[in-house]
Amino acid sequence: MARRRLQTFATALLIALAVPATGRAHQPVMDMAPRWQGGFGFQLRNVQRSSNSLRSGDKKVANAQSRKRQVNTTWLEGVYTFKRELRLTAKIPWVEQKRVFNPGGSAIAQTGSGVGDSILGFQLKHYFNRAKSTGNVGLTPSIRLPTGTTSDDYPVGDGSWDIGISASFSTETFFVYQFYDLFYWHNTKGERGINRGDEVGLDVNIGIHPYHDNHRNLGIFLMGDLSVRHEGRGNDDTGGTTGGSRISLGPVVVGYWNNLMFRTDVKFPVYQYARGTQLDRGIEINVGMGVAF
Repeated sequence: MARRRLQTFATALLIALAVPATGRAHQPVMDMAPRWQGGFGFQLRNVQRSSNSLRSGDKKVANAQSRKRQVNTTWLEGVYTFKRELRLTAKIPWVEQKRVFNPGGSAIAQTGSGVGDSILGFQLKHYFNRAKSTGNVGLTPSIRLPTGTTSDDYPVGDGSWDIGISASFSTETFFVYQFYDLFYWHNTKGERGINRGDEVGLDVNIGIHPYHDNHRNLGIFLMGDLSVRHEGRGNDDTGGTTGGSRISLGPVVVGYWNNLMFRTDVKFPVYQYARGTQLDRGIEINVGMGVAF
């Protein structure tokens, strides 16, 4: 019974890990696991993105001042299940970032590093079972805490208290998995002039489970990811305009063995609209691993 429960848990957890986490929408250990009272799990995710392309509206513009940005974020995320339908989640980022921008026409290189703004969520779930499938619907209110410093040249936090809400739906058969998450963040005014607009997002993941060895609980998932984001107009610490819209697509590959999980995915922006003139999002690379208890 314990072995079967571990297999079921690890499989569900890996399906959930296939969902690319943004740090602001999905809940650790992503969408599904654990599924019983007193269960808990942890995961580490590294997210890298960089850009040296400027965009104004939906058009690329010349980057005559050689502006650029690179952000490397490692998330430590955990979940504790009080009972099957109620769970507490936490996400703590460590941020290493640098940028070059040109106030007054002269290039300035700036860096920032340290703990970023953490997120706490209280997740409510309802599970259902059908003849050939299982699934759940979820509602997650969250709060983002100003745990990141704003003292660096390139601040890793923004000094604001933000609140969010997420509504999710997932369903799975032995071979096919689907996940849908719609979320909203209300961002309040922070420090150093940072005042980002509110954000609305949609994540859709659809994939297959082509291989599973039940004896060793070893397998792989292949998925596709769709991410849609819209952020209202705001300002960053330099006084530059923030906000806009983007759509990203990309593949996801997940492997698992017993209670260990490994995931990698890449997000390619296929549409971007920037308010004002700002650096675009760039390609995003995610690599993660998790463990369940």
